[in-house]
Amino acid sequence: MTSNKNFKVAIVMGSQSDYSTMKYAVKVLKLLKIKHETKIVSAHRTPKRMFDFAKNAENNKFSVIIAGAGGSAHLPGMIASLTSLPVIGVPIESKKLKGLDSLLSIVQMPKGIPVATVAIGVDGAINAALLSASIISVSDKKLKNRLNLWRLNQTKSVKKKPK
Repeated sequence: MTSNKNFKVAIVMGSQSDYSTMKYAVKVLKLLKIKHETKIVSAHRTPKRMFDFAKNAENNKFSVIIAGAGGSAHLPGMIASLTSLPVIGVPIESKKLKGLDSLLSIVQMPKGIPVATVAIGVDGAINAALLSASIISVSDKKLKNRLNLWRLNQTKSVKKKPK
């Protein structure tokens, strides 16, 4: 295990409105001192931008990609089809189906193109950041220590008895 400070996470989303959910992934990555970048990359409205991002992600020194998408939620799967980097899909809560449409779209990837899928909405964004940290911590001892400390603090914050 080495300590490499060059690990970086990409947080991409299909539209500006998705940032209200994805900002929670940003917050966790900041707390864990993980380099990251955020981008709006729509599979439907900016397909060339999405293609260029995905094809160049590894050359741009990203280690993990978190992709938030709502509705038909093609973004995580399309990115995963273009890179061998780990992709974590965050289903964004939609008005019509409360994010169930997004969840099912992301989780039902065909065999051969895996996309890790987390919970709908804010909880999913937080867990996507933590999963990214876990993936990177396999090769980064300092991050592993920060992640373990984060988990220990979470454990200590749980009361033993109700008040």
